[in-house]
Amino acid sequence: MTTRTGVIARKVGMTRLFTEEGSHVPVTVLKVDQCQVVAVRTAEKDGYTALQLGVGKAKVKNIGKPLRGHFAKAKIEPKRKLAEFRVPADKLLEVGAEIGADHFVAGQFVDVAGATTGKGFQGVMKRWNFAGLEASHGVSVSHRSHGSTGQRQDPGRTFKGKKMAGHMGTARITTQNLKVVATDADKGLIMVRGSVPGQAGSFVFVSDAVKRKLPKEAPQPAGLRKAAAA
Repeated sequence: MTTRTGVIARKVGMTRLFTEEGSHVPVTVLKVDQCQVVAVRTAEKDGYTALQLGVGKAKVKNIGKPLRGHFAKAKIEPKRKLAEFRVPADKLLEVGAEIGADHFVAGQFVDVAGATTGKGFQGVMKRWNFAGLEASHGVSVSHRSHGSTGQRQDPGRTFKGKKMAGHMGTARITTQNLKVVATDADKGLIMVRGSVPGQAGSFVFVSDAVKRKLPKEAPQPAGLRKAAAA
């Protein structure tokens, strides 16, 4: 469990920033759009402590009745994306509190989780980096096939987990230890060095790196943009 909550951000795309020395740094731009606390999970009521966050604006007509009541109870406009972040009891926030991009500070490391870009049905050469079959010696038509998938009569079957052709992408992965190069609190932008999972426009989950020490200047318990709603 991380000490602070993470945030839900939207992947805008990639660009580069220039340092004072003149070298360029490839960065991914993440936008935090009205990331608010929608619900609070407590040990007494739910058996664990966590914060449910929501980002973006959603049309009421696209929200089902249960979620409409959920947002109405919190007195918050419907959100496009919801997610929970486990936090200790002393890091819980009030419902309605908004977390900004300055929740993270330049120089710290973060972990970014998201769904990879979907590739559809792919063969083994693209999906698993297989070498394929020989380009000669009697091989015909099946140069990009995977070849044998099992053994002989014993065991007489293909083992589970065998690398074969199939659906590729749209799997949740986490990229660890990405350095925050800069933030823009007014525009809600976080620039992290390197690439993050997913395609432009997709949602990602940004949290403090679990394998790195949190900087002392990082705001506690969170980088809030405004006071919690009454």
